Amino acid sequence: MSKGLYSNPQKQVRIAEQIDGKADEIESYLSRLIRASREALFEFEVKEGEFYLSGLMDGICTYYREKLSLVRTEFQSEPYSDCLLYGDPERSVEVLQNIMENAIKYGDGKQICVSCTEEENAVLSSIENSGCSLTEAELPHIFESFWRGMNAGHINGSGLGLYICRGLMHKMGGEVFASIEDGAVVVTAVFNRV
Repeated sequence: MSKGLYSNPQKQVRIAEQIDGKADEIESYLSRLIRASREALFEFEVKEGEFYLSGLMDGICTYYREKLSLVRTEFQSEPYSDCLLYGDPERSVEVLQNIMENAIKYGDGKQICVSCTEEENAVLSSIENSGCSLTEAELPHIFESFWRGMNAGHINGSGLGLYICRGLMHKMGGEVFASIEDGAVVVTAVFNRV
């Protein structure tokens, strides 16, 4: 229509209505596709069980200490008290790995710090990366499916990592949240203690 192929005004209206109808149809298909993919994501099997915090943290810290030394990113892990946690140990590793990979991708490459703190019946496992490139306005959206922040730019990704983390944590009765503190992004997974 912008190229003037249809000079008759009635034909232009009819073509515009057809285009509008097709656009609505495509939007409907896309909505169903996104809904189906979200539902499929949460078909992950989560096994109920118990595991030690040290088993989770030792594996994560050992792997990432070596990986980050190769790219010259300072890695710190704060001391913590060992305790028994509730959940699926494999899925818990998956959650922390996903958070770590985001910290590597979107941080400035200077420093990543892992810490664990205890609250009443929970352990909060936090991963902090220097070089926050998220805005406060974007922060509430980072756990939405297919959402990518302004900081994603040229970085490959699907916008599903933290969405999957939240789904897995909810299935294990936990939670995950993020904050911006002193120019750093802190993502925290909340595991229930036994």
